[in-house]
Amino acid sequence: QVHLVESGGGLVQAGGSLRLSCAASGRTFSSYAMGWFRQAPGKEREFVASIIWTTRNTYYADSVKGRFTISSDNAKNAVYLQMNSLKPGDTGVYYCAAHMGSASGYEYWGQGTQVTVSS
Repeated sequence: QVHLVESGGGLVQAGGSLRLSCAASGRTFSSYAMGWFRQAPGKEREFVASIIWTTRNTYYADSVKGRFTISSDNAKNAVYLQMNSLKPGDTGVYYCAAHMGSASGYEYWGQGTQVTVSS
């Protein structure tokens, strides 16, 4: 089991910044990668960014490239999402997820943190 807890969400004006944090505990040594996803009201959950623990390779959705940065602190079992130049379209619940390296994909999810960007 991997337990994930997100924090750092809030209300920000367009153009502002937020930094999300995800604290992982449990079988984190078995996880392959961590990802951030988001879900806007009335829409399906979508991929935002991911990072591989060992190589620290990062991947981003086209919609956030150049504005968001995912990073990890392996010693703290933590993953972060720095979000700059926020837009109202970035509004949603942001989820942290753990990929265990199997065909099951992202198996463990946090409870989510709300990000609201006002225009």
